[in-house]
Amino acid sequence: MVSLTLAAAAYPIDQLADWGAYAAKLERWVAEGVAGGAQLLVFPEYGAMELAALDPATMGDLAASIDTVSALLPRIDALHAELAARHGVHILAASAPRRDADRRARNAARLFAPNGKAGVQDKLVMTRFEREQWHITGGTPLRLFDTALGRIGVVTCYDSEFPLLARALVEAGAELLLVPSCTDSAHGYWRVRVGAQARALEGQCFTVQAPTVGLAPWSPAVDENHGAAGIFAPPDLGMPADGVVALGAMNVPGWTFATIDLADVARLRAHGAVLNARHWLEQPGAAPLPAVEVVSLR
Repeated sequence: MVSLTLAAAAYPIDQLADWGAYAAKLERWVAEGVAGGAQLLVFPEYGAMELAALDPATMGDLAASIDTVSALLPRIDALHAELAARHGVHILAASAPRRDADRRARNAARLFAPNGKAGVQDKLVMTRFEREQWHITGGTPLRLFDTALGRIGVVTCYDSEFPLLARALVEAGAELLLVPSCTDSAHGYWRVRVGAQARALEGQCFTVQAPTVGLAPWSPAVDENHGAAGIFAPPDLGMPADGVVALGAMNVPGWTFATIDLADVARLRAHGAVLNARHWLEQPGAAPLPAVEVVSLR
């Protein structure tokens, strides 16, 4: 048994008055996740954009709001690291735009371990909104995080809709794929959910989708958010027939919990009714896979 309890957030974007309000919110969410027994807490894509409200003079300006949040990243990360250590849990922080030395912004998800180590996975493939309005740039490399919980990959939102990214992580040993998401319509939510479930099927692994939810009319970045948190598995022996391990209510804030056994990944890859992971290369024209950097958070 390699039992692991997960918590996937359906996270509301709030207009926060100050840093203290943000810290109190995050501390409350982490405490609630831990109280539910979670060892890994998964927050959504672009959930950090609520921090743009801390500068009322610029929060309505898209480019300025990106800079505001990017400047706060060291402080955000320090808070997550402290909470992970305090509660003895792993936390995938809500992703945030990071303004790099080349002045380009990249969408960064950060995974914090309770031992003080952390890893960063930039989103690789940008949506039209990110390219054309946000001017967010794809990052590299693709990383696999070797943790005390298991081998974890992150395919942020749109990245989950491109099978070669997840496949490269599976080939590198991923047992669990985290899918933080931020979608402004039910169509977008379902695209990511279908992607998350397809990646679970292909890779014979577990996937976790954590979305932003609710309305934030003050924000030009994350003004409308639709989704439901979910934990998915391959629909195979011993797993739910529809592949849905746990599913939250649509557009309702809160945690969705599930306890999984990562030993099921090895079992299904070896003895499943189908062997999708093993048979991948039998597809005509199976493409070369992206390189994966393995990062130890142990």
